[in-house]
Amino acid sequence: MAGFPPITVRQPRAHDLVDDPFGVCGIGEGFEGAFSARVRDGNGTELALTHIMAGGTGIWGNFHVDIPLGAVPVTPRGFLEVFEFSAVDNSEINKVMVPIIFGRALIDSYHGFAQHEVKTGETLSKIAQQWYNDSTQWPRIFEANHNQITNPNHIFSGQVLRIPQ
Repeated sequence: MAGFPPITVRQPRAHDLVDDPFGVCGIGEGFEGAFSARVRDGNGTELALTHIMAGGTGIWGNFHVDIPLGAVPVTPRGFLEVFEFSAVDNSEINKVMVPIIFGRALIDSYHGFAQHEVKTGETLSKIAQQWYNDSTQWPRIFEANHNQITNPNHIFSGQVLRIPQ
């Protein structure tokens, strides 16, 4: 019988820009209803680890936890890992990994993003000049949108970009 996976992360979604602290929510079941959430930067350094209670063995329950990072991450990209520790050998099992983007690594103090629809002839430098009055801040926009821009010299009319604020 097919069923729910042991852990499902509903928020954040892959490549979301996250605040500090940022909310993690989903549904899960674990041995005695306990599992964990860890945040790592792009270098693999652990930034935070917290424990979550939801459901129980054979019972799925909703969870929500706010995870404070405590400091500005050194890389804009990172990962959220939600998992449970095995009751047998304490290894990490049923791990769900979500790639995330740290808003504070792009602009401190980050509080959200605006949307910008690319027009014909625009470049990331021109967009940075428009939003930040500084064309050299284009990497901030590139990193915030790396899931849809693979080359900063190739953006397309009609793309909707996130502009960290």
